[in-house]
Amino acid sequence: MIIDSHAHLEDEKYDEDRDDVIKRCKDELTVLINVGSSIETSKKSIELAENNGFIYAAIGIHPEHSQREINDIGVIEELLSQEKVVAIGEIGLDYYYGDPPVDYQKQCFIEQIRLAKKYDLPIVIHDRDAHGDVFDIIKKEWTSSLRGVFHSYSGSSEMAFQLIEMNFCISLGGPVTFKNAKKAVDVAMKVPIEKLLIETDSPYLTPVPYRGKRNEPTNVKYVAKKIAEIKNMDYDDVCNITASNTLKLFNITFK
Repeated sequence: MIIDSHAHLEDEKYDEDRDDVIKRCKDELTVLINVGSSIETSKKSIELAENNGFIYAAIGIHPEHSQREINDIGVIEELLSQEKVVAIGEIGLDYYYGDPPVDYQKQCFIEQIRLAKKYDLPIVIHDRDAHGDVFDIIKKEWTSSLRGVFHSYSGSSEMAFQLIEMNFCISLGGPVTFKNAKKAVDVAMKVPIEKLLIETDSPYLTPVPYRGKRNEPTNVKYVAKKIAEIKNMDYDDVCNITASNTLKLFNITFK
């Protein structure tokens, strides 16, 4: 059993061969969580989930769309009624480009956290160059029901343990396979496997040995292999445990 906990199959990079990519995913993956980043991509994520039994949808407004869509969070709330929506995300803060303005990003993040608490759903967090502010908001908004995952985690192992104490999982993707990935390797080594998820963030962050090419969800196996190597664990055990963690977090059960 192997799961990609974070992919973007609705991305335009798949427009020419999306059906073929989905077929490969269906052949190799147990479940795939397709994650929206705007109103439009959230709707597409739901459509993909409705048309493919193994795909589930997360919906939300990414910080890069916060200024444009801050007044559309009500649309996300309406879409939560769809059966295969399992989380709100990806949401968070991104200070890498210095835009949109921080105030829009924070407001959008906070309002979606509160939406998750209202509907008892996990959140999928995007945190890029904003560790301090993300952590401060999580602490301020935290309740015992709040839970989720920090996707493509780039923080320290020390911060990871603080997040785990607040019901969050840590997800690692392609960067853990990179030669210069000291921080990600340290996180993979120290964080208990019971708190780890694996992902591709396809079509981005392609792992070795295909770094530089378009990523696909089936490449999640290379993330699992690297974590197995780092932790000196059996590959199948890494796949099965991280898959179980994902199913539990997103409350996915098989009939």
